Amino acid sequence: MTERIAMAKAINLGLRRAMERDSKVMIMGEDVGPLGGVFRVTDSLQKDFGDSRVVDTPLAESGIIGTAIGLAYAGYRPVCEIQFDGFIFPAFDQITTQLAKARYRSGGRVKFPIVIRVPYGGGIGAVEHHSESPEALFAHTAGLRVMSPATPSDAFAMIQQAIASPDPILFFEPKARYWDKEDVDLQADDAALGLIPAPDGAVPGVAGLERARVLTSGTEVTIAAYGPTVKTALSAARVAGEEGRSIEVIDLRSISPLDIDTVATSVTKTGRLVVVHEAPTFFGAGAELAAAVTEKCFYSMQAPVLRVGGFHTPYPPANIEEEYLPSLDRVLDAVDATLAY
Repeated sequence: MTERIAMAKAINLGLRRAMERDSKVMIMGEDVGPLGGVFRVTDSLQKDFGDSRVVDTPLAESGIIGTAIGLAYAGYRPVCEIQFDGFIFPAFDQITTQLAKARYRSGGRVKFPIVIRVPYGGGIGAVEHHSESPEALFAHTAGLRVMSPATPSDAFAMIQQAIASPDPILFFEPKARYWDKEDVDLQADDAALGLIPAPDGAVPGVAGLERARVLTSGTEVTIAAYGPTVKTALSAARVAGEEGRSIEVIDLRSISPLDIDTVATSVTKTGRLVVVHEAPTFFGAGAELAAAVTEKCFYSMQAPVLRVGGFHTPYPPANIEEEYLPSLDRVLDAVDATLAY
C-alpha cells in the first residue's frame, strides 16, 4: 500500500514496524511518551506498546545514552531521541568515549545496536541550540555510523535499517524536511527495505547501509548532498537544466562511512564536483569527500572540488539564518564557478 505521508510520519511508521518485528526494540527520550515528541515522531507509540517500551526519561542526555548502553549489554535495541541537535553535547562523552569504543573493547564479542535519533539542521526559525549540524563530530569518531535521510521513503526504510544494524548509529533527521510529503510503500517487504531475513526468524540483518543514491543523471557537474540539502541540490539541477546544463545529483545518505565509489564513478564522468551541506564547510564532511574524490579521480577532474555550506561561525539568530544556509543561488553560483574552469 502506497500512501502519501510526511517524513515525520514515515519515521513513526518505521519505528512502529521495527517494534512489531522485535520485542527488544524500545524507545527512550524526553517527552517521547504521551506527547509523542516535540515533532510528534513517536506519536501513539507509547499508547500502543506500553510505557516499558516507550520510556519518558528525565532531562539528562548523558543518562539517556548511558542507560541505553546498559540496555544493549542486556540484549535490547534502544532507540534514543535527542530532542534537538544542540542538546546532544551533554551526551557527547557517553557517545564518543563509551558507546563508540565498546564493541572494539570487547573484540567484537558484544554488539551495541543503539540508534540515536537527532533532529538537526536549520530552516525552522528556532532559537539558539535548536538548529545545529554536528554530524562531522560523530563521523570523525571511529565506531559510530552516521546516517541522514532526505525523503520520507528513505526515512521509512533507513530507520528500520539502522535499528537492525549491530553497530551504534547516529540517525540525523532534517527537521526542516519533517513535513515534506511523498508516496511511501508502507507494505514493502524486508528485502525491499534492505533487510536480510534471518533463517531462524530472529532480527534480520542489514545490507547497503552506506550506499549513496544517484537521483538525477548528468554529464557536466556532480552535486553531492545529504539530508536537508538534497532538496536544494535537486532544485539547482532543475534550474541549471533549464539553462542547458547537465547536472548529476547524488544523495549520500550515509556520512560515515562515505560511499566514495559512487561519487567517484560520477565524477569520473562529469569531471566536476560540488558538495553541499548545512554544517560549516571548515573541517566538515564535504572536506573529507573532496579529499577522497580528488585522490581517486585526479586525472579525470577538470576543476577543483567546490563546497557550499554553513560558515565558520556559531549558528546565527533565526532572522538571518537564510544568509547562513546553503541556498539555491549559492549552489548555482558554485555550479557556474566550477564550469568556468
